[in-house]
Amino acid sequence: MRLSILLALTSSVVASCGGTAARTDRAGAVNPGGPKIIMDNDWNSGAATQFLMALDYGWDVLGLIGDTSNSWALQCSMHALALLEIGNLSCIPVHKGSDYPLLMTPKLMQSYETIMGPLAWEGVFKPQNDTAEALGSDPTSGDPRRIVKEAFIEGYPNTTLAGDLAAAWMVEQVRKYPGEVTIFSAGALTNIAMAVRMDSEFAKNTKALWIMGGFADTNLLMTSGSTLQADINTDFNFKADPEATKIALTADFPNITLVANAANALDLFPTPEYIAEIAEVVNPCTVVNSAAAYPDLPFWDEATLLTLLEPDSVLNQTSFYVNVDTSYYSPTYGNIWAYQEALVPSQQDLREVNFVYSINGTTFQSALKRALQYPKSCA
Repeated sequence: MRLSILLALTSSVVASCGGTAARTDRAGAVNPGGPKIIMDNDWNSGAATQFLMALDYGWDVLGLIGDTSNSWALQCSMHALALLEIGNLSCIPVHKGSDYPLLMTPKLMQSYETIMGPLAWEGVFKPQNDTAEALGSDPTSGDPRRIVKEAFIEGYPNTTLAGDLAAAWMVEQVRKYPGEVTIFSAGALTNIAMAVRMDSEFAKNTKALWIMGGFADTNLLMTSGSTLQADINTDFNFKADPEATKIALTADFPNITLVANAANALDLFPTPEYIAEIAEVVNPCTVVNSAAAYPDLPFWDEATLLTLLEPDSVLNQTSFYVNVDTSYYSPTYGNIWAYQEALVPSQQDLREVNFVYSINGTTFQSALKRALQYPKSCA
């Protein structure tokens, strides 16, 4: 059943959603006095959980950015618009990011795979498949500006993008609120790297950079089980744009935190029982969540976000200096390498980052369920 029908069935018990154009001022902001965050992601039909969690914890979401990683930036940005619209949150603007990574293209990645082996998950670099797209898959390869409406489980948006120069908008926001803005990255780091290169003051004038990515020592896990096991231990967000990852992780952000391995814990998977529990409260957000949940994949992005929103949820973490492999002819292209301070390469300006090992799953499940069942709105 298409989600538009599901939403119609629940219209008698939920408020109707607005269809106005996305706002670019702060007059309709949610939590305007809260800590400020910009959320950059390759949004899909099931990603509303992230901004809903931030709002639930009282954060001021300045805007969302759609990046190219699992699909093209335009498609991901339109998903963000649609998700905001169904939750009556169109006062939050959406800015489209770069169409392409800094260097990588689908053709280059597909060539890389013939030399170094296929990626368990290819994301936007997967060859174009018109049949799959007609059945509801987000677009891959081909024209980065095309839209596949069949992929919008949540319904196609009536609202419009606030802009398509995301890096410039991020620079503008950080200049407007120096020292206050946390950048949350749950896709490729292309737009963040562009902002770093655009303004030499950008990184140090943010509050922090929080990243879903940076898997460490997962190669053995990629050799056992199914290709799904390999998929969930592959650092695709970093591999989608290794050069941008290197730029971001060596920039002078006051704080850089990586969450990857920790998000693969068993209590961070959307089991059918947990999704059903969330759906006991019926509203557009829980309906979409039930229709779009991926039971086989962890709540990577949401788990990463929780460590920012609720620091006490972190059970174990460490810090180390980090490098990124940017050699196209390396089997670990896009992966990180960690160093203790005594062994840091002297000719590279590497940064020390925080690395989260484990998260409180009970706290996480409670926070996610609350954000979906009792969502904030622009009203």
